[in-house]
Amino acid sequence: MIGALAERIAGDIGCRLLDAHELSPGRTRRALRMETGDGALFVKVLPAGGRDMLAAEAEGLTLLRATGTFRVPSERARGHDDSHAWLALEWLELHPVTSNDEGRRFGDTLAALHAHHGPCYGLARDNWLGDSPQENGCAESWPLFYAHKRLRPQLERAHLSGYRGALIADVHAIIERVAALFLDYRPAASLLHGDLWHGNAGIDDAGRPAIFDPAVHYGDREADFAMAELFGGFPVSMYAAYQRSAPLHHNAPARRGLYRLHHLLNHYNLFGASYLREAERTAARLLAELR
Repeated sequence: MIGALAERIAGDIGCRLLDAHELSPGRTRRALRMETGDGALFVKVLPAGGRDMLAAEAEGLTLLRATGTFRVPSERARGHDDSHAWLALEWLELHPVTSNDEGRRFGDTLAALHAHHGPCYGLARDNWLGDSPQENGCAESWPLFYAHKRLRPQLERAHLSGYRGALIADVHAIIERVAALFLDYRPAASLLHGDLWHGNAGIDDAGRPAIFDPAVHYGDREADFAMAELFGGFPVSMYAAYQRSAPLHHNAPARRGLYRLHHLLNHYNLFGASYLREAERTAARLLAELR
């Protein structure tokens, strides 16, 4: 499969294939590194039915790249056959964001990204958060968008998978009360990465901050910030630099649990029970503050 697919992709691009090998597979996808006469490529490979997922990812990368802020891999080819769908991107040589200086550059760049605003909350097309479908559309109210396009679908997915615990009632109650967290705050519709953890970020060989694997939409920039904090991995200097460049609203800590809850629910739905207790605790704390 690797050789034939790599030859086809090289042919689509119009370059000469020198070598191709498979990288460590993910949960539902495969990845290749292709060496070509025009440079190295990173290729995501899904079953043929995944072509819409890859199209949405490519569009998200294009939106991010157009801001001129982060280094974002460019698309070289995208296609499908009866068996596979693929997205070929330029290969970026990256290392993790580790030093204080790298953290400061990343924080400043993230603030610059969030300064790009859209006409409404959401996005014209639906996309994916990891392997989870993510409904978007265009909304005028961020609290309602977040409640019904982010929390509710994840809760329904957990219920369909068989979960019947206290989290169901707690998240329903949070959805009903979510507007109380925004009484003195109407966030700008900032362009968000949408899945901003340290594994989707790095520093390129020129020292420029880079991001990839997005779940792009327009929304409250606090959501990206809370996701980055949730799984850690960034130096403290990143958060400090962001706050210097674009200070968060004074009541941002009150909404941190709301934004973390969405990702904890998604991780529970994707990866299982290891995330359940933290999701339950986060929902319970948030609901107690809302009552």
